[in-house]
Amino acid sequence: MFFGENVERQGIYFIGIGGVSMSALARLMAGKGFPVRGSDDSESNFTKMLRGDGISVCIGREEEITEELVVYTGAIGEDHAQLKRAREAGKRLYSRAQFLGLVAQWYPEVLSVAGCHGKTTTSCMLAHIFRAAGAPFTCHIGGEDLDLGNFYAAGDRYFITEACEFQRSFLALHSAIAVILNCDLDHTDCYKDEKEVLDAYAQFADQAKVVIVNADDVRARGIPHTWDFGIYNGRIRAGRLRSIGERYAFTVMENEIPVVRIKLGIVGKVHVYNALAAYTAARLCGITGEEIRRGLEAFHGVKRRFEQIGTLGGHPVICDYAHHPREIAATIATAERLTAGTVRVVFQPHTYTRTRDLLEDFISVLRKTESPIIYRTYSAREPYDYAGSAVRLAACIPDARYCQSPRQLSEKIRERCEEGDLILVLGAGDIYEIAKQIVD
Repeated sequence: MFFGENVERQGIYFIGIGGVSMSALARLMAGKGFPVRGSDDSESNFTKMLRGDGISVCIGREEEITEELVVYTGAIGEDHAQLKRAREAGKRLYSRAQFLGLVAQWYPEVLSVAGCHGKTTTSCMLAHIFRAAGAPFTCHIGGEDLDLGNFYAAGDRYFITEACEFQRSFLALHSAIAVILNCDLDHTDCYKDEKEVLDAYAQFADQAKVVIVNADDVRARGIPHTWDFGIYNGRIRAGRLRSIGERYAFTVMENEIPVVRIKLGIVGKVHVYNALAAYTAARLCGITGEEIRRGLEAFHGVKRRFEQIGTLGGHPVICDYAHHPREIAATIATAERLTAGTVRVVFQPHTYTRTRDLLEDFISVLRKTESPIIYRTYSAREPYDYAGSAVRLAACIPDARYCQSPRQLSEKIRERCEEGDLILVLGAGDIYEIAKQIVD
C-alpha cells in the first residue's frame, strides 16, 4: 500500500485537475484503482475527458475535500480557497511535481525527458517506440499525442515522463535514464541567470543512473553525461540527412556504424534531435533499431506542435506551442521553407517575466518577420507588468501590430494576408483556442 490504507479507501483529490499533466496523473491513479476526484476553475477538453472516464470533476473552488491526500497544480497560488482549507484541515498535501516523483517510484525503470524545448515530442516518440516493441510501459505526457493522448498505460516496468525545469520540478525525479535535449535561460521568475539553470540541470542529471545529452547543444553537452547524440556530434549521430517538404530522413550512426534508416512523418529539422534522443534512450533499454524505426515512423505528432487547424480567408493556419525565442526562430524557419508566400506571424507572449527578461531576444527574432501581430499577453500566474507586456513588445518592433481581442485579430490577419501566405500562430497560452474560434 504505497500511500497507505486510508488513501486507498478515501481516495485522492486533485486541485487543478483540468491541466494536461494533472489530468494524466488523475487517470493514472484511477487506473491503479484509487478513488479520484478533482476541481478546476473552468471547463476544458480534459475535464470533459475525465468525466467520460468516470472521474468526478467540480468547476469552482467551493467543493468540500473529504479525501486524505490532496495534489495541487503549481499554477495556483497559496491563497487558493480549497488549498487553504485543505492545509487547515491537516490534509496530506503534494505539489504536482512531488506527487509525480512519488508515482515514478512505483516503476523499476524511469525514463525522464528534460529540456527547454522538445520534451513532449520526445516523450511521445518514446511511447510509440515502446509500443512498437511491445515493452511494458506507462507514459505520462505534458501534451497531447495525436494518437495516444496525454496518458498511455501498457505495463509497469518502464515509466516515461517529462521532466519540467519550472520551479525545479524535475528534481523530484530519480531516473534510470535522464535525457537532456537542450538548456536555455527560461522561467526567469524561478532562475535569476543561466548559471542557476545549468546548476539545476546538473543536479537533475546527478540523480540519474544514465544521462543522455545533446552534443550539438553548447550548454547541454557541458553537463556530466554517459551518452550523447547529435546531427553533427555524438556517439549516436544522424548520417545522410535528407528532407522532402521539411520531413527528414536519416541513417542512425552508432559510433560511426550505420544501424537503421528512419523517415520521420512530422515536419521540422528539430525533430531529428528529438528522434535521436528517443533512439538513444530506447537502445539503452534493449529495444532494437528496427523496432525504434517502426515506432518513430508510427508517430504522427502532437497537438499544438506545427498543427494545421484550418484556414482563414483561404490561407492555412498553423499553430505551434513555441513561446521561447529559440523555439520561435526554429518554427518560423520551418514555416518559411514550406511556403512560397510570406509567413504571417501571430505571437502571444507567455508570462510577463519571460517577456521582460528575454525582451531583446524576442525583438531580434520577431523583427525579422514581416508585420508581425502581437496578441495580448497570457499572464498565467503573474500580475500585470508593462515592462513585459505584449503592448511594449509590439512597440519595440517596426511595423508590428498589437491586438486585444479575437475580432481584432481576425481583422488584422485578413488585412495583411496576400495570396500564397501562411498564417503561423505561436504561443503557449489561450491563443490556440482563440485561433480555433476565428478560422473559417
